[in-house]
Amino acid sequence: MSAQTSPYDSDALPTDTVDVVVIGGGAAGLNGALMLARSRRSVIVIDSGTPRNAPAEAMHGFIVLDGTPPPEILQRGREQVRQYGGRVVFGEVTGAEAAAPSADGDLRFTVTLADGRTLTARRVLVATGLRDVLPEVPGLAEHWGHSVVHCPYCHGWEVRDEPIGILATGPLSVHHAWLFRQLTDDLIYFARGTDLDSETRARFAARGIRVVETDVREVVNDTDGTLVGVRLADGTLVERRVLAVATRMEARTEGLDGLKLPMEDLPDNMGRRFASAMAGTTEVPGVWVAGNAADLAAQVGASAAAGALAGSHINAMLATADTDAALASAQKATG
Repeated sequence: MSAQTSPYDSDALPTDTVDVVVIGGGAAGLNGALMLARSRRSVIVIDSGTPRNAPAEAMHGFIVLDGTPPPEILQRGREQVRQYGGRVVFGEVTGAEAAAPSADGDLRFTVTLADGRTLTARRVLVATGLRDVLPEVPGLAEHWGHSVVHCPYCHGWEVRDEPIGILATGPLSVHHAWLFRQLTDDLIYFARGTDLDSETRARFAARGIRVVETDVREVVNDTDGTLVGVRLADGTLVERRVLAVATRMEARTEGLDGLKLPMEDLPDNMGRRFASAMAGTTEVPGVWVAGNAADLAAQVGASAAAGALAGSHINAMLATADTDAALASAQKATG
């Protein structure tokens, strides 16, 4: 699932080599760019305009900004990056790969946009975020981000005390049930063919969680389009106002194959992400990752923090490279 935001004024793409290109204009990418721009680095953010939380009316769980609409947060982030000389370009990356190093041996990368424009950068920060893969239940996707939710911390307060249904997708859905049971006394677990052992069933019963074994055929709407429940395979309508789904989360990799970044699958079919280490470093020299692309469970605050850490680390590595180059130049000049 992804949604396109409204286009905004895009900065010009520079023709000379920049210090860092940030691929992804969400919380992680913008915060990484902010740290770099404040360190007087030339930094370009390439933003496709398809943030994960675009369908949501507000962002929650992040102090000070709690309740702020996601587009407003991103707009303010872009303004702040530009305030320090960073640029934000509205565009889609279709290619990224290592290029020939500079004369002094410094790394170079080439990034290509969908319209054919190219950019050369010394370092790359990948902050493309992730894509939520919903189960294929007719009518489910149209309510995503409103009556169909995935995170009790992002949306839980807003759906408290409602009749909630858990659409099971695997073992993680059991954990989902405990969290959403904290928010409502009326919770139904639609097993959808997934296994539940006797201990889990006993714990569900102790918490008053009803289990429905019959498979879900479709999501049912009222005449005004609001969600009213699910229809089972036997035709029964089970009334629900909210459905919670543990989605499969997949890092967005489009256009990045040329970087040859290692990927890893998480257990229980949770998802697939870019593999990274401290501060977002990867096995590919000169490339960092931050935010949901590397940490599938990160909310906005955690993603922004990861971007800031990666940005500061990139700046430190560039400072070392600049000093090495200056020393080599001075030694050459003096023989």
